[in-house]
Amino acid sequence: MAQELIKGNEAVVKAAIMAGCRSFYGYPITPASEIAEAAARYFHESGGTFLQAESEVGAINMVYGAASCGERTMTASSGPGISLMQEGISYLAGSELPCVIVDIMRGGPGLGNIAPEQADYHQVVKGGGHGSYHTIVLAPNSAQEMCDLTFLAFELADRVRNPAIVLADGFIGQMMEPVEFPDRMVEPDDKPWAVHGDAETRKNLITSIYLSPEDLERHVRHLETKYALETDGIAMCEKYHTGDAEFLVIGYGIVSRVLKTAVDHAREMGIKVGLLRPITLWPFPTVQIAYEANYVKSMLVVELSTGQLVDDVRLAVNGEIPVRFYSRVGGVVPTTDELLTQIIKASEADHVRKVVPAAEESLWGV
Repeated sequence: MAQELIKGNEAVVKAAIMAGCRSFYGYPITPASEIAEAAARYFHESGGTFLQAESEVGAINMVYGAASCGERTMTASSGPGISLMQEGISYLAGSELPCVIVDIMRGGPGLGNIAPEQADYHQVVKGGGHGSYHTIVLAPNSAQEMCDLTFLAFELADRVRNPAIVLADGFIGQMMEPVEFPDRMVEPDDKPWAVHGDAETRKNLITSIYLSPEDLERHVRHLETKYALETDGIAMCEKYHTGDAEFLVIGYGIVSRVLKTAVDHAREMGIKVGLLRPITLWPFPTVQIAYEANYVKSMLVVELSTGQLVDDVRLAVNGEIPVRFYSRVGGVVPTTDELLTQIIKASEADHVRKVVPAAEESLWGV
């Protein structure tokens, strides 16, 4: 393994090329611009294709074309650009075309700012385009995972024949850390369903249009079944000090890094708190969170939005225990001391809490 001090955004590109990706189509936007910059350099050096499209709409449709040819292909953007890509992402999912899309989240809504936020969660995890579809969503919390999860995203995209999204906040994209890269390049298998403009593949049809209601219903049910079967067992999370935990904190991306340090400080104070970090946001680690709900008094979700991840956590625990919530928005990342204070508040509330339905618990917030 070759180790390099590198930005998360640049690690994505190198990992993609090592994973067998041969083309990048995109349009620069802060805080994801280094991905396009690195792609312009490394794809050329590796004999691949880099093209700066005229817009994000153009880029995602170029990805559609490359994916139709069976090529491992990708794009990257941030909030406003990902919004423009939503129609194309729906087309890709409807046509069962694998690709990788990287979203480096920034503050919003609207133009917002270029600071880190996590408010693209609903848009990406729930499917921001039209129709009934899902995208595989992986959430790294380090430059190393920007490499590892990008590599995995291509494998899962091909396995499921579906777009896979690497969802990272601006902090993770911009931070520099040592990264170990694979020492050899993957050679992807041929895709028998692809089109190459020759007689042999003339029989193949790449489309998402089904004019008959009955035909479209069959296709959507096929997608539904595929998602259930092909994604079984790939939900992932990291658990930290959960073995004896009486209370659990949950967060992803940069928030999980700060929470881990806060958990260490809380443990030094005698508070039995653990951390659960979702790594796959879809499929969501529902089973793992529901399991932990059997052994802890409550959970505290922390995220850089007004509340999106917390919805899925509450669904997972199904009202069995209180799920509190704390957030910062606008690009403000909470400090370790700030989150330690929230952990102390939550643990004290658990100590004196009367037995009441979880729905009556108040939220923690700023």
